[in-house]
Amino acid sequence: MTEDSAGVLYLRFRRTTGGPPGGAAYAELLALLGAFTPVVEAAPPDGALADVGGALRYFGRDVEDLASVIRVRALALHGVDCAIGAGPNPMVARLAARRAAPGTTFVVARGAEAAFLAPLPAAALDGVGTSMARTLCGYGLDSVGRIAAAPLATLQRITGVRTGRELWERARGIDRTRVTPNAAARSIAAERTFPYDELAPERHRRALLSLTEELGARLRGEGQVCRSLALSVRYADRTGYATLTRSRALGEPTAHSAALTDLAYRIHESFGFQRARVRGIALRAEGLTDAARASRQLTFDPADERSHRIEEVADRLREKFGPGAVKPAGLAA
Repeated sequence: MTEDSAGVLYLRFRRTTGGPPGGAAYAELLALLGAFTPVVEAAPPDGALADVGGALRYFGRDVEDLASVIRVRALALHGVDCAIGAGPNPMVARLAARRAAPGTTFVVARGAEAAFLAPLPAAALDGVGTSMARTLCGYGLDSVGRIAAAPLATLQRITGVRTGRELWERARGIDRTRVTPNAAARSIAAERTFPYDELAPERHRRALLSLTEELGARLRGEGQVCRSLALSVRYADRTGYATLTRSRALGEPTAHSAALTDLAYRIHESFGFQRARVRGIALRAEGLTDAARASRQLTFDPADERSHRIEEVADRLREKFGPGAVKPAGLAA
């Protein structure tokens, strides 16, 4: 392993038939990575981080060769192709993976981080959400290179002392996080069954709101966030009953009920039901991880911050007076 080698891989898995791997296949892919390095961090539903610094020395290969071996095994054993990003730290590896096409590896060598990051938009950096990107662009800091060139004191005046320091470091390719070994994240689910075939779309949405409120409260109570939602709808058809399931990833790991509700509504709308006779709806929060280890995009949106504060107060009231003490307006009637 040479000094300029990139020792962290970010792998994006994709089945050759299309779509991300299922839960069992995903666990097998993590086990495959575990044969090369014990330092593997699951990033469900279709990604994984691996620190292969020790593996490069052990196998006497460079990072592109090792990535090729992993890709061939994933394809041969599991029918899954990989787009792989390699970098000296997790942030750079994740961004490199976005430049990698399926079946290829994009490598950012140590020392080349700043040059790789410079042309990227400000929103590409970890922790820069839409609101912060808009603020930075208002000061002419619309690219990572311009953020890196800005004086630290200027960034701290715009975003705050701690946030400015983190932003300044990330723009230079400095990422203080590490690959944290963990198993495939588990999931939690909740279900609502109607006493009869329900045609009213507003009752379907009411059931979804109830489910996301329940899952959000459970996640927050357990100190967890989820990365994606899977929605299953059981409905009547000509042969009896059928079940349709779809899943989508959240913009960032969260336990915020409003974000869960918004995604659940969008998944439900994607089914395109026309007067469907629905008997039951189930929602599963997938890709669970510890909230303390999850990164949240920084925002200047006062409405979003107020929503989170209200949610914290509601959680305390439910803990003291019971789960039915506080309900959204849509469930109060």
